[in-house]
Amino acid sequence: MGKGFYVSKLLAVVGILVAVAAVATIIALSVVYAQEKDKNGQTNGGSTTTTTTKPPVTSPTPSDKPWDQYRLPKSLMPHYYNLTLWPRLTPDPATKLYIFTGESFVEFECLEETNFILIHSNKLNYTDMANGQKAMLTVVSGADKAPAISSSGLQTETQYLILHLDGTLTKGAVYRLSTVFRGELADDLGGFYRSEYFQDGVKKVVATTQMQPTDARKAFPCFDEPAMKAYFNIILIHDLETTALSNGKELGKTELEVEGVRVQRTVFERTEKMSTYLLAFIVSDFTFIENTINDVAIRIFARKPAIDAGQGAYALNKTGPILNFFETYYNSSYPLPKSDQIALPDFNAGAMENWGLITYRETALLYDPAFSSNSNKERIATIIAHELAHMWFGNLVTLRWWNDLWLNEGFASYVEYLGADNAEPDWGLKDLIVLNDVHRVFAVDALASSHPLSSREDAIQKPAQISELFDAISYSKGASVLRMLSDFLTEPVFTKGLQTYLEEFKYGNAVYTDLWKHLQQAVGSSDVVLPDTVTNIMNTWVLQMGFPVVTVNTTTGTVSQQHFLLNPDSEVTTESEFNYTWIVPMKWMKAGVTQPPQWLTSKTETVDAMKTADPVLVNLNVVGYYRVNYNEENWDRLLNILNTSHSHIGSINRAQLVDDAFNLARAKIIPTVRALSTTQYLISEREYMPWQSAINNLDFFYLMFDRTEVYGPMQKYLQGQVSPLFKHFMDTTDNFQKVPAGHQDQYTQVNAFSLACRTGLRDCQTLATDLFQKWMNTSTNSIEPNLRSTVYCNAIAAGGAVEWDFAWKQFKAAAIASEADKLRYALSCTKEPWLLNRYLEYTLDVNMIRKQDATSTIVYIASNVVGQSLAWDFVRARWSYIFTEYGGGSFSFSNLINGVSERFSTEFELQQLKQFKLDNGEVGFGSGTLAIDQSIERSMGNIKWISENKNSVLEWFEKATAPPTSAPPPCPPPRRPVKLFPFYILFPYCSTFRSVVIHYLEELKMFSV
Repeated sequence: MGKGFYVSKLLAVVGILVAVAAVATIIALSVVYAQEKDKNGQTNGGSTTTTTTKPPVTSPTPSDKPWDQYRLPKSLMPHYYNLTLWPRLTPDPATKLYIFTGESFVEFECLEETNFILIHSNKLNYTDMANGQKAMLTVVSGADKAPAISSSGLQTETQYLILHLDGTLTKGAVYRLSTVFRGELADDLGGFYRSEYFQDGVKKVVATTQMQPTDARKAFPCFDEPAMKAYFNIILIHDLETTALSNGKELGKTELEVEGVRVQRTVFERTEKMSTYLLAFIVSDFTFIENTINDVAIRIFARKPAIDAGQGAYALNKTGPILNFFETYYNSSYPLPKSDQIALPDFNAGAMENWGLITYRETALLYDPAFSSNSNKERIATIIAHELAHMWFGNLVTLRWWNDLWLNEGFASYVEYLGADNAEPDWGLKDLIVLNDVHRVFAVDALASSHPLSSREDAIQKPAQISELFDAISYSKGASVLRMLSDFLTEPVFTKGLQTYLEEFKYGNAVYTDLWKHLQQAVGSSDVVLPDTVTNIMNTWVLQMGFPVVTVNTTTGTVSQQHFLLNPDSEVTTESEFNYTWIVPMKWMKAGVTQPPQWLTSKTETVDAMKTADPVLVNLNVVGYYRVNYNEENWDRLLNILNTSHSHIGSINRAQLVDDAFNLARAKIIPTVRALSTTQYLISEREYMPWQSAINNLDFFYLMFDRTEVYGPMQKYLQGQVSPLFKHFMDTTDNFQKVPAGHQDQYTQVNAFSLACRTGLRDCQTLATDLFQKWMNTSTNSIEPNLRSTVYCNAIAAGGAVEWDFAWKQFKAAAIASEADKLRYALSCTKEPWLLNRYLEYTLDVNMIRKQDATSTIVYIASNVVGQSLAWDFVRARWSYIFTEYGGGSFSFSNLINGVSERFSTEFELQQLKQFKLDNGEVGFGSGTLAIDQSIERSMGNIKWISENKNSVLEWFEKATAPPTSAPPPCPPPRRPVKLFPFYILFPYCSTFRSVVIHYLEELKMFSV
């Protein structure tokens, strides 16, 4: 019997009354709660979490006053600047801040009469001049005297120094405006800023710059627009033990005493006429190596230990050949006497094309074969080529306004492959633009929230809007359409038009249509035949967003096009004057033979030559910026070639077939199982591009299914597909201890190892952990640099705190940035949530993770299925701090927003994303504003795609990994049994039920005898 307890009747009655009162209270509170919940609105999915919506954020309507506009008036034009700056590399004793001081004057011409002066200024403090104002105005020529400055002030929002005059400036006269100022040498990676590193335990400080797009105004007062070109005379005052660099070559230096401090004064040669965003000045104790080619001094600057270790040698050896290539390509000599390139410990972008002084992240310039991978080496070659291409296209001839940024960056992103290919002709670099740019940007440009390459000039005003343009559309789509243009014009015609364009507009500014005009002139003097003018053809690619999918029906010969959208149900609200129709160049082959090119100029046309029973392949080498679909019969023919003799289709087009199929399936144009069938032949594939294309697309499947029951069968299938490739490299590279000779073969080896480990292949995972443990035990890292990222990642994922802490220690001690980057990525691979949370906290501590690496580290963590929700919660909770401290204009904010939301595929996650947008409307998203809308659209598409495809994908993977069934042998002849068994035991291999029954009856008959 169980034990119990007893209460009195009185106590029982009291207890009942109390209970009744409690129930009544709960009911009343529930009613109140329900009412409040109805007010605030329900969340989707039946969650008890309430969602409140903040009122829309409103901004005061700006006045029509010129200083409330973001664009400068056209009344003044600078001629030249004299600028002296003194950065302090030790903190101010009173404020504990690092500062710089400066004096400048600018001589400008008055183009239109005005009684005020606007000049850009941001975060600068001014010393009052003798007139009691923040600036002094004097006349140089063209007028008797300058009007006096009656008042001066700063407009923070539009970033102006405003000077009101007591008279009017005379049209045609030249004036001089002088200022004395100071600013903070902050660590915000913009304007004149501070970079820090440690050498032999001693902290070193570098004063450096990043002006593009709108931060020259943080360094000195200037007319900070690209069309306001001028000459610059730069003087830097700096500590005795340091070196000063700027755009011009050094003219001389003197030692002097300023404010009781012994310093150096370095004077630089006047620059060429150039835009403010191309200015650079740096003070450091770096050393350099140098070479001279065709009278151009080439120098590579970096930290002394890096130079001493030979890490600048590769960049120095390749800069000269690339520079020579572009001189020939542009038919124009390099216009400067020097080309300095410097590797900075802290740098937000990959590199910056400052004229004569190019700045780089260390990973983009420094190479050490003992630590750097094949991809590190390629990145250095292509980025050097990209920046040197800008010396003409962007610097010599500059865009008039930022709405044409795509032409500047798209062009450099295209010809970087040409320049690097010239320097490394055995790498096959020109082919890789398809994977790195064309396929990459398709994913963004297939969204309804994409944008055209070129915008209206008046649509791009604010600094944040300008920064937002530095995206994949400007870089990669720009490169892709210019490559297409070069192909259908032919390279000789393209370069001829380019050369005359540069000659006409050198040292000036242009718009993209100026280039079209010169290309049309080149076409006119050639035998190239086009269906329309260059302008009309290219406007369909430049002035409307997106791209077409071209559908070829080989049964009827019909060829049609439509706007390709990953989510076909999304609403396209951006109107197009071309009705989303493109003028499409088509290079194609039939039965393996290249055919004459065709043009598709309307929605639907009939091409008789494409009506055939032979296999047709369109968009050879993916030179066109579009996807291709076929009728079922032609798809079957192409897939049959892949499965039986895949080498009959070039590797670029094999990659295209895989990529097109997967994306057509996401758009519900073809079944997803047909896309998956393009991966079956990979069991026999040994080349890089098709494998990389498949991996890129299967990454989407991982993102969508690594939290579902599809994950197991998918892993099993992919492990089976990659195992032969893994074994191939085990056999040919001595268990991955040797490096293949070919550039792309090295990439394939990495892919084989990475995917094999990712899919759980035991041999791979054991090899990875053994290599890492050997490093931990011996302190000698014998892992091939190409394989380090994937070995580190898999070993840390399989390990715990010991492995993570070891890798963290190695990260902090890394002697070269490329090795540090590999470790920084690998640290995000751990499966321990507490380690990932600790790592997230490190990202906002500049003593742990550099500011330049903070956002990418968060994205790395979000790419880990364990870390995704942790990173998302972290970003939501810290957004205001991240945005404020890491700069709303930072180019990396769009990557951060896209990265942390990439896996979103549930209604709950979608609602969180929408709420995040609402909650932070007042804080803002800077350059990530468009990325928020793109992430919401992408998440909606993911949700719909999973609901429509999950079951069929699961079924396909299960069927693909089911044990093979062979034809059963014929049933054995009747024999006398020892004893009677059920027929399904006696004759388990009978091929039909009929034969089973017959044999069973025969056995019964035999037994009865």
